[in-house]
Amino acid sequence: MSIESLISLREKESRNVIGLMSGTSCDGIDACLVKITGNGLSTKVDIIGFETYPYENEIRELIFEASCKETGTVDKICQLDFALGKLFADAAGQIAAKMSIPLSEIDIVGSHGQTIYHVSSLKESNDKVVRSTLQIGEPSVIAQETGVTTVADFRTRDIAAGGEGAPLTPYADLILFGRDGVGRAMQNIGGISNVTFLPADGNIKEIIAFDNGPGNMIIDRFAEIITDGKLKYDKNGEFASRGRLNQDLLERLCTHPYLSKPPPKSTGREDFGIQFSDNLYKELRQDNIDVYDAIATITAFTAKSISDSYKRFIQPCYKIDEVIISGGGVSNPVLCQFLEDYLVDISVSAVDDFGIPSDAKEALAFAILANETVSGNPCNVPSATGAKESVVLGKILPGR
Repeated sequence: MSIESLISLREKESRNVIGLMSGTSCDGIDACLVKITGNGLSTKVDIIGFETYPYENEIRELIFEASCKETGTVDKICQLDFALGKLFADAAGQIAAKMSIPLSEIDIVGSHGQTIYHVSSLKESNDKVVRSTLQIGEPSVIAQETGVTTVADFRTRDIAAGGEGAPLTPYADLILFGRDGVGRAMQNIGGISNVTFLPADGNIKEIIAFDNGPGNMIIDRFAEIITDGKLKYDKNGEFASRGRLNQDLLERLCTHPYLSKPPPKSTGREDFGIQFSDNLYKELRQDNIDVYDAIATITAFTAKSISDSYKRFIQPCYKIDEVIISGGGVSNPVLCQFLEDYLVDISVSAVDDFGIPSDAKEALAFAILANETVSGNPCNVPSATGAKESVVLGKILPGR
């Protein structure tokens, strides 16, 4: 693809864009096909189609192994990077085929990739203090297999600008839900929970966004343990519904040091992943705590860590009129009920009520960010990530 072709792509009034995302739960690849008109804060978005393409168990286990310091060898990460690139390319092809749109009519693929490690706090390395992040799912493979210009590796530029590389969805949240006189908390509950608070006046410089703490990650792991791997999550909150809240355990969980850390902040599998969950499970079994009571309580923990984060970091400065939830947590009625109980006098609704499938929102966000990258627009939010300045995110891989 020539420079002239890239310029022509940038100057198009509207573009067909596929956003690809795989989150910390490692369930599979979310693919969202959208028509995007314009760019910047005046962007208009029409969802054409969405689908999740689950990982096979073997791939999912390899991702977990690659994400662990003890088992994530360089050869394993190197090979998985290209294997996932092919799977991401396949997902793009499948969503286009499902919606009967040839890949030749897709203008951009925006791929977040699969995070396998994210060091959000400053660490000393070779006498220098640095942050770092690694998303795999080689974008060169996506561009080669699909023939479509691919934008990927969004987080690294924000880190280079002094930020944490997360959260990156606030800009997209502002485009989709801001500027209408309502103070909204856009609450995603995936493997990790993250929030974007959009001030009622729509001022991008006053957006507050951060990872609240664990989302479904601990719940998923407990469900996997007690079913010997037959279930990967607590479907419809069935296990939690059988238990009772253990208040002492809940209070102890709420003392986790991440929860009191002020924004900007981000977290992930490194804090609340398999190692944390397995150690907690063993500890609770030793204390003879009923397994269903444990799942009910860690479900409440997710909800309470969200509500407590609002009280600590948002509500002292702003009024929250409405909370709009998205992600896999929307499908867990026990979790949603705990959240409503803790969020007294605040309206809670699902993003589905606004015409966006809950599981599609993050893939949609990276379609929007890819469109901004091709348009040459900065789209990180320094107040959310801690970056020193607004920067253009992502790397562009031309298609064929």
